Amino acid sequence: MPLLIERADFADPQLRRFLQAHLDDLAPTSPAESRHALDLAALQRPHVRLWTVRDDRHLVGTAALATLEPRHEELKSMRTDPARRGQGIARTLLDYLLQDAKDRGIERVSLETGSMDFFAPARALYTRAGFTPCAPFGNYRDDPNSTYLSRRL
Repeated sequence: MPLLIERADFADPQLRRFLQAHLDDLAPTSPAESRHALDLAALQRPHVRLWTVRDDRHLVGTAALATLEPRHEELKSMRTDPARRGQGIARTLLDYLLQDAKDRGIERVSLETGSMDFFAPARALYTRAGFTPCAPFGNYRDDPNSTYLSRRL
């Protein structure tokens, strides 16, 4: 089935469940002070743009871009339905978001992800997409539970 990528509809109950599942999945992976996933309210802030991926009527992925400073955004809330991982959904969505950012004049996209084994597939995805290690950015600080990556567009 073809994938449909579109801006999120926050009134969609399927989206609310999907985002909560994301937070639930992350909860056991690191201490609370090292978890940086945005909740539903934070994803609705004006400086955040959230997209969804659907195949037919099923929500299978999400990702957001949040403004850090002019021409620099952060990738947030990247998640693929666990039953659909390994099918290229995350890469398709990531490519879409990077093109959107480039089209809007964004010059750099950065991200924070976990340093634990749970996050190894995500780190591999970002590395394949051209992200390289960087220092903590925005409000982040050195944290052994975090990996910071960035990519120039």
